Amino acid sequence: MISYLPLAHSFEKVLFTAALIMGVSVGYYSGDPLKLLDDLAELKPNLFPSVPRLFNRIYDKIQAGIKARGPAAVALFNRAVSGKLRHLSNKATYTHTVWDNVFFNRMRALLGGRVKIMVTGSAPISSEVLSFLKVCFCCPILEGYGQTESSAAGCITSPFDPVAGHVGGPLSCIRIRLKDLPEM
Repeated sequence: MISYLPLAHSFEKVLFTAALIMGVSVGYYSGDPLKLLDDLAELKPNLFPSVPRLFNRIYDKIQAGIKARGPAAVALFNRAVSGKLRHLSNKATYTHTVWDNVFFNRMRALLGGRVKIMVTGSAPISSEVLSFLKVCFCCPILEGYGQTESSAAGCITSPFDPVAGHVGGPLSCIRIRLKDLPEM
């Protein structure tokens, strides 16, 4: 796992504690957020936790890079993304033999090439961005919801759920109760 979020952030504390309990190696970034992609390439993590703000920047950078290659590349890339999104929706798999070899293995290499799961939380993220990044990096992105007061995560999506735009069900250690308040 790569550790680069502020250590005072409850999301980072929970991730670090879980990593210690499960015996996961933790690599620390260099301290320069502008060199995070270099740190990812060096550390080659299996788990990449992040926040929507950074995922949105990665999305924008990929889109700008494809547009810079011209209209033919944009058309082919959009076809690849559409094909993988269909594949994800129909078969709930994150890989595609043809399109991964043409485009997406190089994108996976941006994150070190070994990321198997990504996690996001702390704010909502667009389902369009989330789905796009799932197919680009060939792995599930779990979206969580929680509060600092409940030790960060309360709900999280399943890695086997290809649908984006929801935070999934509650963790097994969490009980959620909805209460109707007439005055509200």
